[in-house]
Amino acid sequence: MNACITHPAEQFELRFASLFQEGRGLSFPCDRSGAVDLDMLSDRARANYFFARSVVGRDFAQPSIRRAMH
Repeated sequence: MNACITHPAEQFELRFASLFQEGRGLSFPCDRSGAVDLDMLSDRARANYFFARSVVGRDFAQPSIRRAMH
């Protein structure tokens, strides 16, 4: 019996954890290497992404890549 087993594509997120409030942070969909498709983000999400990148080390930790939880 040949069964075709399909696995959903792995989804990842780039997570900027807050340095001051545990459990808080910003997450953005990305590929396995951490690249965020800016064209797929809403205007608000894009602004938040650029903000988070600009305050790494001051408000947010270095971003980490992790599997998205859905």
